[in-house]
Amino acid sequence: MYYDLIITPAVHKALFFLLLTVHVLSAITFVGGSIFIWLILWPESYKMNDDKLRTRLLGFVGHRFAFWTNLTLGLLIITGILMTYKYVLNPSLYVTSSGGELLLASEILIVVMIVIMYGNNMYHGKLIVKLNEEGKLDEVKKIRKVTHIYSMITMVLLIAIVIMMVALSIYL
Repeated sequence: MYYDLIITPAVHKALFFLLLTVHVLSAITFVGGSIFIWLILWPESYKMNDDKLRTRLLGFVGHRFAFWTNLTLGLLIITGILMTYKYVLNPSLYVTSSGGELLLASEILIVVMIVIMYGNNMYHGKLIVKLNEEGKLDEVKKIRKVTHIYSMITMVLLIAIVIMMVALSIYL
């Protein structure tokens, strides 16, 4: 085939290495950034005496972080699909190959995590900023409790996905 003439095993390995490098660097940025936000920035922000200023700070950081989250998540999805193209082209491999079921479970968790993360951010994030600007800080505190539960669920899913992906490297 013409494809075989262009994509030699050496070129295939080089492309896979490039995709894997972009994938890993994106994962470091995405997961590491999330861990930084939720384990360092958010708890430390409670040391601020002004709740309105604290909310604005977290809003500014969150807005900037959202750019990198969207970029790295997009790169993770694209490189992940490209690296597992055999499964995308032949879905039966999910149940007939070693690692296929683990890959499928990981992909399902990724979709669930994305829905929770973006749903929480789009709904609650905008509501918190609006209520903060209106000076309704008691309502902001109530909504924050709910968003923190969703954020912790997202964090647990992120960690589970990373563990599953590391385990997957044994099979693929």
